[in-house]
Amino acid sequence: MNAARTIRRRPRALAAAAASVVAALLLSSCSVLFPPAVTGPAVTSAAPGVIGDVPAALESFYSQPVTWTNCEENFQCATVKVPMDYANPASDTISLAAIRLPSTGTKQGSLLVNPGGPGASGYDMVKDGGQSYFSAKLRKAYDVVGFDPRGVQRSSPVQCVDDATRDRMRQESYDLDNSGDLARLTSENEAYAAECAKNTGAVMGFVDTVSSAKDMDILRAVVGDPKLNYMGFSYGTKLGATYAGLFPSKVGRFSLDGAMDPSLDIEDISRGQAKGFETAIHAWATNCMTHSDCPVSGTPDQAVEQIRELNAVYAGNPQRTRDGRLLTATEFTNAVAFAMYSTDLWDLLSAALTKAFAGDSSAMLALADYSADRGLDGKYGSNTAFAFNAINCLDYRMDMDPASMHADSLALQAAYPTFGKLLSYSGLTCAGWPYQPVDEPAKITADGAGPILVVGTTRDPATPYEWAVALSEQLSSGVLVTWDGDGHTAYGRANKCITDAVDGYFVDGTVPTDGLRC
Repeated sequence: MNAARTIRRRPRALAAAAASVVAALLLSSCSVLFPPAVTGPAVTSAAPGVIGDVPAALESFYSQPVTWTNCEENFQCATVKVPMDYANPASDTISLAAIRLPSTGTKQGSLLVNPGGPGASGYDMVKDGGQSYFSAKLRKAYDVVGFDPRGVQRSSPVQCVDDATRDRMRQESYDLDNSGDLARLTSENEAYAAECAKNTGAVMGFVDTVSSAKDMDILRAVVGDPKLNYMGFSYGTKLGATYAGLFPSKVGRFSLDGAMDPSLDIEDISRGQAKGFETAIHAWATNCMTHSDCPVSGTPDQAVEQIRELNAVYAGNPQRTRDGRLLTATEFTNAVAFAMYSTDLWDLLSAALTKAFAGDSSAMLALADYSADRGLDGKYGSNTAFAFNAINCLDYRMDMDPASMHADSLALQAAYPTFGKLLSYSGLTCAGWPYQPVDEPAKITADGAGPILVVGTTRDPATPYEWAVALSEQLSSGVLVTWDGDGHTAYGRANKCITDAVDGYFVDGTVPTDGLRC
């Protein structure tokens, strides 16, 4: 349950919100603009020819009327029913929360978006940053539709423990290379899994990615589109690729940005992220030392070593912050990792580290808090951490053998000393989980789909560029677009070259040259 393991999208609007959280300790805040008003409810349902060939047991879901009503500062909202269990659709249903930002011009269709996670809210992505994040050209042509996937936030959410317990769990310190601490955390995670099962119910066994991809086809139908237009970021690329593999003939215009490689197992993912974050912190250090107020010095390697030395202090003696809570070594590393998601956060990290080197760790804990969705009031604003575990425990088989995990940990720490330990022992997240995995990592080709953009950032910490290359090669119609840049994902935070390529594809139907580099 840490930031580095959560492969989620951090849009520019949310990076600005992070600044406002740390502002209480360091800087000033900023705000998000809202779109123009929309009026009147609207009812939509699948148009003739939109449903396609679906099993009779699913026809009522595909043809359901959906009422969109004004909500959330001039957006429109709706709920969509989907079966909890696609193998038994008559058993029970889930209500998916959806929100849309209506097009400002001649509408070409709807654009479904997902920010990643797993467990991040597409509803919040559109509500909090829909107007500022997506270009005016794109919003003129499409209704931008966000939704909370099953198990997330407003859509039959996974519920585990209360806020006080979340705080307590984040205050604990473990050295997982120590057998006693390993056993202690295993026991804690088993108790946590039992609480998740008790507080969530049967839906926890059906929040896998394949089921969510099937939900997206129902969403496509009820907004009246014959093909799905989709923009997925981070884990949202795995969700989109899964949809393309299941429904290749219904793929419209797709952009998979910050791509995951669906053929990787959880150990491969940990290794890739450890390398990605290690590359990113060196890029940060190189940039930092061009400023006179940088808190580290020497070569980039020496600068990063100074950060590791500070972290070692927290490992042996967690530091008390201004609000009385502790900053542990894990939360310190989470804060550093979180700042790697966007260059907008680099100055904040520098300022927080300056305070930390001077003995005040409060700003570092503020960064870790924002990564964990904890507000200044002590309340957690989402269930992302809960949903993240639940989805991954259904999507991946976890190696929980202590000897194997220990060997992997030593190898990761040797190769990637800043983040290797944080990304070790991934299997423990599913200790005691009451549901077995229902999916296996595999390559996705989506034969028969139209062109699919795969966008990769060369120094992306959370979804390394190599994964984008791999996915573009797996997909029969993959088109690789590269941004030579830092941070997680590209669209909305890169340059005009990326914006023009993606917008031209969605709005004008112009497919970029495979291998385009921006």
